[in-house]
Amino acid sequence: MRLTLTALLLTALLAAPAAQAQQRAPFPRPTGSASILDPGQRVQRLFNGGCVLTEGPAAGPDGAVYFTDINDANECTNRRARNFPAGGLLWRHDIASGRNTVFRRPSGQANGLLFDFQERLIAAEGANNGGRVVSATNVATKRRTMLAAAFERRPFNSPNDLALDRQGRIYFTDPRYNGAEPLSQPLQGVYRLDPNGRVTRIIIDASKPNGVAISPDQRTLYVAVNDNGIEDGLRLTEAEAERIKNVDQSIYAYPLRADGTVGERRPRLVSYLPEAGPDGMDVDAAGNLYVAVRDENAPGIYVYTPRGRRLARIPTGRELPTNMAFGRGANSNVLYITAGFGLYRLKLNARGYEPPERTASP
Repeated sequence: MRLTLTALLLTALLAAPAAQAQQRAPFPRPTGSASILDPGQRVQRLFNGGCVLTEGPAAGPDGAVYFTDINDANECTNRRARNFPAGGLLWRHDIASGRNTVFRRPSGQANGLLFDFQERLIAAEGANNGGRVVSATNVATKRRTMLAAAFERRPFNSPNDLALDRQGRIYFTDPRYNGAEPLSQPLQGVYRLDPNGRVTRIIIDASKPNGVAISPDQRTLYVAVNDNGIEDGLRLTEAEAERIKNVDQSIYAYPLRADGTVGERRPRLVSYLPEAGPDGMDVDAAGNLYVAVRDENAPGIYVYTPRGRRLARIPTGRELPTNMAFGRGANSNVLYITAGFGLYRLKLNARGYEPPERTASP
């Protein structure tokens, strides 16, 4: 697609050199286990040019971290005084140079991202002028392919986050927080997308599933439930939104079988009520669970054992975090965090889980 002059100017304006981008974030010092945290490291800011919220970091094979900016065009024009497109932005952060450039505009309101074993950029595209699909993009050619657009011939609510198992199957959540599009699914569920294109709904008892992650031993599927009782926050008045009470804010664990189905939900792993709680999640090589917690009183990345015992907290100051992902290869001990309008990084003692299928690939 040919870029417009406006798009080119926006890309050039917001591209930041490494010396400017890699600034120490004004966040409190992380606290917790030395097995997770390097006491000599602090969170660094890599990007601060988003509008409503950044999301979905994913480390690619090309030495870059991709992340999304979910937005509403009118709100962004008023808040940030920039011409943001309806449908969101997909950004590329080059690790070596520190430059941030627009990879795609609009992004289809892309939210969670991951790279599959074919090194395609998989995106959960949401509602509110978005695609409401799961898509795959070749980052070299920028060619986008739609992988899943409906279940039982009805559109998804708003695909949100993604996880990949060692069989190449993609698990994705389908809640609805914003968007005036009709809700066609009977509930907000979790789905599995098989390599042959078949889509199966595998979880129906997570009231508003958000983040999703798989344990390194492939035996547990973690689901973050962030049920705020809202299906389109953009159409609520401020007074109405303030009266809404959180319904469920928890992390649940499901036994994951070899065939990609799940067993009965285990007892709640972590609860955050009455505050807001979990968003995106990831796991490290030891099986610890990293959760973006949107508690306004204590926001940050929380690290838990598989049994739910807290090991560490990485505060994000006044910024509410949305997601995180580990780097790859030599950067597998770097945690990339999206929060507020920005992208951040922190070097850890822990390393992210890299499946053998990934490390064996070129």
